[in-house]
Amino acid sequence: MKISFAFAKWLAIAATVLFIAACSSTTKVESDLGLKGAPDWVNEGSNILNDKDGRLFHGVGSASPMGDMSLQKSVADDRARAEVARVLSSYMNVVSSDYMDSAKSGGANVADESVSRQIKNLSKVNLTGAKIIGSWRDPKSNIIYSIAELDMKHVKDTLSGVQEMDSDLKRYIETHADNIFDRVAKEKK
Repeated sequence: MKISFAFAKWLAIAATVLFIAACSSTTKVESDLGLKGAPDWVNEGSNILNDKDGRLFHGVGSASPMGDMSLQKSVADDRARAEVARVLSSYMNVVSSDYMDSAKSGGANVADESVSRQIKNLSKVNLTGAKIIGSWRDPKSNIIYSIAELDMKHVKDTLSGVQEMDSDLKRYIETHADNIFDRVAKEKK
């Protein structure tokens, strides 16, 4: 089977994001840091929010001084993207659970593993849309903070292009994704 260059490139990006996500467990930025002079997003930490800009997944990462500010910024950016991966994964777990409950209550015979695998694959594809929207350096500690953002619109646009997904699951996500997002965002407040 031949693999196209675009697919191989996408696969490499997805593997990198997963590696970064796996390495991020010690970089979680706690909310309510209380840093004076810091942007609100630094003190609030990673989040899922619905505001005037849309339905957004925010991930905040940080990096301590390491002698090379460019490398430090890159590490903070990567950790912010890893936080978006964590937040998106949590959201997709809720979507998966809701879908399974809905399908089973409707009498459908749904394969849990298949749904879980499809949801994880959708999450991986969507992470390529996460972008760094801000950075801040604490003048006292020289720690750099970065914030990454993924828009729900991008998630849904990506879904529409996925061919290998179960049609019932795809339809469920298209129909219920915003309502689930709003419910999860409200629970986070």
